[in-house]
Amino acid sequence: MPDYPALYRWSVDQPERFWAAVWRFGRVLADDRPGRDPWDRVFRGDGHVAPPAAEGPRWFEGARLNFAENLLRFDDDRPALVFWNELGRQGEMTFAQLRAEVGRIANGLRSVGVVAGDRVAGFLPNIPEAVIAMLAATSIGASWSSCSPDFGVNGVMDRFGQIEPKVLVCASSYRYAGREIDCLDRVREIVDRIPSIEQVLVVPYLREPAITQIRRAMLWADFGQVGLPQFVRTDFDHPIYILYSSGTTGLPKCLVHGAGGTLIQHLKEHLLHCDLSRDDRLFYFTTCGWMMWNWLVSGLAVGCTIVLYDGAPLMRRKPILWDMAAAERITTFGTSAKWIALAEKEGLVPRNSHDLTALAAILSTGSPLAPASYDYVYTSVKPDVRLSSISGGTDIVSCFALGNPIAPVWRGEIQTRGLGMKVDVFDESGAPVKGGQGELVCTAPFPSMPVRFWNDADGAKYRAAYFELYPGVWRHGDWCELTEHDGMVIHGRSDATLNPGGVRIGTAEIYRQVEQLPEIVESIVVGQDIATDAGIDVRVVLFVRLRDGLTLDEPLRERIRRQCKENASPHHVPRKILQVADIPRTISGKITELAVRDVIHGRPVQNVDALANPAALALFRDLPELK
Repeated sequence: MPDYPALYRWSVDQPERFWAAVWRFGRVLADDRPGRDPWDRVFRGDGHVAPPAAEGPRWFEGARLNFAENLLRFDDDRPALVFWNELGRQGEMTFAQLRAEVGRIANGLRSVGVVAGDRVAGFLPNIPEAVIAMLAATSIGASWSSCSPDFGVNGVMDRFGQIEPKVLVCASSYRYAGREIDCLDRVREIVDRIPSIEQVLVVPYLREPAITQIRRAMLWADFGQVGLPQFVRTDFDHPIYILYSSGTTGLPKCLVHGAGGTLIQHLKEHLLHCDLSRDDRLFYFTTCGWMMWNWLVSGLAVGCTIVLYDGAPLMRRKPILWDMAAAERITTFGTSAKWIALAEKEGLVPRNSHDLTALAAILSTGSPLAPASYDYVYTSVKPDVRLSSISGGTDIVSCFALGNPIAPVWRGEIQTRGLGMKVDVFDESGAPVKGGQGELVCTAPFPSMPVRFWNDADGAKYRAAYFELYPGVWRHGDWCELTEHDGMVIHGRSDATLNPGGVRIGTAEIYRQVEQLPEIVESIVVGQDIATDAGIDVRVVLFVRLRDGLTLDEPLRERIRRQCKENASPHHVPRKILQVADIPRTISGKITELAVRDVIHGRPVQNVDALANPAALALFRDLPELK
């Protein structure tokens, strides 16, 4: 291969050879077949992307592996986990200690009847026990699913209520922005509402918990017997993670990810795109409810040290994440575009205040990284750091576009498309776009596609999510363009998903809270692009139609905000709440968010003929409150 573009072309033109090479380079642990490969064939399919079905694409058929075993392949005294919170460093755990704890919790799960195929759920802050519980569950072939503790009961029920976990792992509390917030009242209600939960495992975090009122609860320290983990090897597609879509058109979709696809994709991204090794220290600012947590934890398979942080990213102008980066000599520092912009607004200049000599790379995701943020990083953080904006999603628990350790960084651009990912840009007709903007698509299968959706036996939800616009081609819902440097620029979401501050939010999650209030007849919520010093951000705008004779006032607005915050999360709280007399809907009766979004941005509305009440669009045009 003379250069990286040649390597990329080979990876998408010869996917079987490429992914087999990744398997060997990543030293995947699997059932050994002396004298032959551990699989029958690398790929089965016609080369087109297709949803799961008997004739759909299949990878590494015949291979038998265990996800947790590959993350726990090291058994030594090097640090595996380092943990910080808002109060500072809380401790570390070696690889040998991590294996021992995983073995104990796995034995406990076995003792309460958890077997391969069962679900274990975590309602946890980003603490070591979350990593241990996930590895313990997947070591015996169970599936892991997690929510961050800032979700309200209904937000958790929308997720865990669908997958019916057998065991719930939770913390007594969590800390954010200097406040200690109790979890157990919500846990008690969640457990009462999900009858499938047979065991609750409570981690005493920040306070000693009172667990007598929680059905079948016991403390973390009292669970399981000492013993090394025993790994159950399963098929390549065996489910290990259940993640959740944003719930744009109903309950969040439950995305089931397989052991092998997740592992080999993360190994590729960590080893090749991030250049990680055993000498690295990897950090990503994330919660357990975001797929970047799953991505972060996979760094254990490389043998690097994973740095966990629980809490607010900025504490009263105290640069705690930069304090942590310097103290722990973090080499790869992951965060969001919003946090980088906020650090600049706070006037932080870590190159002058912190020793960042160990820092080799900064990763940014969650929303497009503004060109001005590139300037800030190189002038105020470190002039020779590799700044890698990355983009992918929960849908693939990985990336379509990300960093390249051997290529330049161009201001405002993602460096490259992922190796083995046949990514292109399509116009509305399905033709490739040259030199312009369009839909991000992937035109060939890849191993980390979801193996299925939960409760989607015929694959209809799966097909509708990704393959409706371009049959046989994965449409991701990002609006983007390829650059002259063969990089990529993401311009934002092309669908109705909200993305304030880089946090993906489904509109249906807001509707379910708002429309519980008796004053509200119906509502529609959209994202409005707004200019900030750091570039374009999105604010959530909620329009409500009230009962006859009622007027939207500040007390009602406050009730709406409180309802969203307490029962969904703080990210779901609308920035603007406005009253309208009517809401546009299609002939089939569905409200049309995209039409309203186009109107408030001054763009023409597509397919007006499909609306039952097109005159309602005029109510949203040129509103002074949105200027």
